[in-house]
Amino acid sequence: MDVYEGKSAFFSIIKGIAISLIFTVISLILYSIILVYTNVSEDTASTVIIVITGISILIGSSIGTLKIKKRGLLNGGIIGGSYIIIIYLISSAVNSNFSLNLTSIIMIAVGIMGGILRRNNRGKQEVNQKEPTPNEPNEPKRRDLGKMSKLKNTGIIFTLVIFMSSISNASYIWSSGIDITTDVSTEVMKENTDDTTNPLNLDCGSAILVEATSGEILYSYNMHEQLRPASVTKLMSILLIMEAIEKGQINYDTRISCSENAASMGGSQIWLDTTESLTVDEMLKAICVVSANDCVVAMAEFLAGSEEAFVQKMNDKAKELGMNDTCYKNCHGIDEDGHLTSSYDIAILSRELLNKYPEITKYTTIWNDTLRDGKSALVNTNKLVHNYSGCTGLKTGSTSLALFNLSASATRDGMTLIAVVMKAPTSTIRFSTAKTLLDYGFNNFEYKVLANCEDTLRTVSVEKGIKHDVDLKFEKSCGTVISKGNGFNIEHTINLNDNIKAPISKGDVLGNVSFTVNGTEIENVNLIAASSVDKINVLSMVRANLGKWMNLTRVR
Repeated sequence: MDVYEGKSAFFSIIKGIAISLIFTVISLILYSIILVYTNVSEDTASTVIIVITGISILIGSSIGTLKIKKRGLLNGGIIGGSYIIIIYLISSAVNSNFSLNLTSIIMIAVGIMGGILRRNNRGKQEVNQKEPTPNEPNEPKRRDLGKMSKLKNTGIIFTLVIFMSSISNASYIWSSGIDITTDVSTEVMKENTDDTTNPLNLDCGSAILVEATSGEILYSYNMHEQLRPASVTKLMSILLIMEAIEKGQINYDTRISCSENAASMGGSQIWLDTTESLTVDEMLKAICVVSANDCVVAMAEFLAGSEEAFVQKMNDKAKELGMNDTCYKNCHGIDEDGHLTSSYDIAILSRELLNKYPEITKYTTIWNDTLRDGKSALVNTNKLVHNYSGCTGLKTGSTSLALFNLSASATRDGMTLIAVVMKAPTSTIRFSTAKTLLDYGFNNFEYKVLANCEDTLRTVSVEKGIKHDVDLKFEKSCGTVISKGNGFNIEHTINLNDNIKAPISKGDVLGNVSFTVNGTEIENVNLIAASSVDKINVLSMVRANLGKWMNLTRVR
C-alpha cells in the first residue's frame, strides 16, 4: 500500500471537505456584505451562490487529493459527495422535506473534476521533476499535453458551473386576475355629454344625471345655469355637520339649544322653542326629513358661533369642492339675492355627501317618524323615498322664486345615480322628471368596478429587505360606467417598477395599473406598498444566503 493511502488519504479527504466548507462560508459572508453596502442586485444571488459552491468544492477536492497518488477521481468525488451530505444533514435539521436534485449530482461531478485537475497537475509535476536525458525528445510535447489537459479540465468545470446556474434560475408568472369590489371616487365629475339639447324633453330649467362613484355624467341639460337652490342648500349644511361629527367637535348625542334667531325662522320648521334643546341626531332627522329651517340655523350657530360665520364655511367648502357656480348667502335656502348654484354643483355636493358619509342615508331614507316623544310627526318631503325602488334620498327644496328643486339618489344593482332637477314648474313634475332621469340611467348603463383601495392586488419581491416581499394595493378606488349590451372588454396592464429594493415606506408608489377599452386608456391607478419594509443588515443577509445555500440540493 502506498504511504499516502489509508489513514493519510482519509485525513486528506477530511481536509478537502473542511476547506470547501470554510471557503463557502467566507465567500457567502463577503458576498452578503457586498449586497448590503453596494447596489449589486439580488436577482443573481442563486447563481452566485451556486458558483461559490462549485468553486469551493473544486478547491477542496483539488487540495484534498494533492498527496493522493491513486484514485484521485474517486477521492475527489468523495469530497464533493461529502459536501452534499453535510448540506443534507443541515437542511434535514431545518426542514425534513429534503430530497436531492440534479444540482447535487453536478456538485459531486465538480469534486471529481477537482480530482482530475489535481491528478493532471501531479502528472505534470512528475514529468517536470524527471532528470532530463539526451534520449527524451518528447519532453516539450508532454508539457504541452499537460497544459492542454489543464485547460480542458478547467473548461469542463466552468461549463458545469454555467449549467448549474441555468437550471437554478426559476421563472414565475404572476396572475393578472383582479377580483375587486366597489368603493368611491372623489374626483371632480367628468363632463362628457352634450348640454345644449334635451332629448328626454325634461320640463325644468336645469337637470343632470350622474353616476355617484365614478362621477360620470350620463345626461345634462343647462347644468351650469345659476339658479336659486331653495332648501337643497341644506345639503351643504348637512355636509358640514357630518364633518364636525367626524372631527369629534360634536357627536350624535350632543344637545343643541335654540336661539331667538333660530326660533324666528319661517318656512318649513318644527317650531323650536328657546327653552328646549335637541340632540344632533334629532336635529339631523328634522333637517333631512322635513327640511327644518329652525334646526339648521341652530346647528350653524352652535358650530360656528353665528350663521354668518357658518355661511362663510359653506362657501369655503364649495370652493374646495370645485363648485364654481355657487354662492351661498344663508344656510337654509330661503330666497335671497345672490344665493345661487347650479345642478352641476348640487351633483358635486350630493356625491361628496353620499361617498364620504354614506351613513347620512339613515336619515334621508326615513319616510315618516316622530320627535319629542311622539308629539311631533315627521313626513319626508321627498316622495321618491316612498315610491321609487332603491331611493336613498336626498333633498327637496322649493320657494316662490326658485320653484321646485330636487336632488334624488337611488341605488340598484351596485350602481348609485344622482338626479338633480331645478326650476320644475310643479312639485309633481320635479318628481316625475327625477324618475325619468333615474330610469334612463338604470335602463341604459351599468357600473364596472376597476379598483378598490381596500384590496390587495398582488405580492411582489423586495430586494435587500428584512421581509422578502410586500403587498401592493391600489392608491385609490375607481370604476367606470359602460352602456348596457355593448359587449366590449376592459383590459388592464400591470406595470411594476424595476428593482424594487428596501427601504420601502408604506404608501410608496411601486407601479401602476392601466385600464383600457379598445386600446384607449380610461383609468390609470398607482400601486402602493401596503406596509413598510426596512433594509436588511449584514447578519440577516448572511442568514438569508446561507438558507439559499442549504436549499441548493432541494427539489423544487
